Amino acid sequence: MDTAAASTIRVVLADDSYLVREALVHVLEAADGIEVVASCRDRDTLLAAIEAEHPDVVVTDIRMPPAEADEGLQVADMLRRTQPGTGVVVLSQFSEPQYGLALLDQGSDGRAYLLKEHVQFRGQLVSAIESVARGGSMIDAKVVEGLINARSQAQSGPLAELTPRELEILSFVARGHSNQAIADELFLTKRAVEKHINAIFLKLDLTEAADVSRRVKAALIYLAESHTG
Repeated sequence: MDTAAASTIRVVLADDSYLVREALVHVLEAADGIEVVASCRDRDTLLAAIEAEHPDVVVTDIRMPPAEADEGLQVADMLRRTQPGTGVVVLSQFSEPQYGLALLDQGSDGRAYLLKEHVQFRGQLVSAIESVARGGSMIDAKVVEGLINARSQAQSGPLAELTPRELEILSFVARGHSNQAIADELFLTKRAVEKHINAIFLKLDLTEAADVSRRVKAALIYLAESHTG
């Protein structure tokens, strides 16, 4: 087997704009280790391409024909059930909280949400594709900011019990960072990060679920609630 071919990430693209599709193809063709195997203009052609090509990653717009609603999110949800090993990068011009929450509702593994305005930065798109291909996740920093600013009507919430350090660590969890990555960013030991995260789970009453599920739920709480820090 060709080692290079085996390590290549096969990508299917979907966007109703021809110019956007061409721009995405141009950006990804210049990236090592990524092959665009299909370029689609609507949900139906995207589903057909997924069936025919069995890609490693799908890069899709949120809104496409036939309904111009949330077809990209529908496909992401379907793939979680039918092809859980396929990563999905959702590209959107919208940073509204409900889209990010809908994408991550069933878990953040293998999912990324980026704004189209940042696609010109090839590194971010390529990193997102590589991350979801490995089962990781990525959320555009501007999307996270929008989610945080979508403040709850209540004056207090689950996050009120967290310390400033715990809130900081939870913000990294919400962006898909591993414990080791958080430790590197904050100059802490991995064990210290693990202790903080266990404390976060306890304070958020997430003590019964599996660790991956608890991370996802904690991230969703963080993204949905405002904090007073």
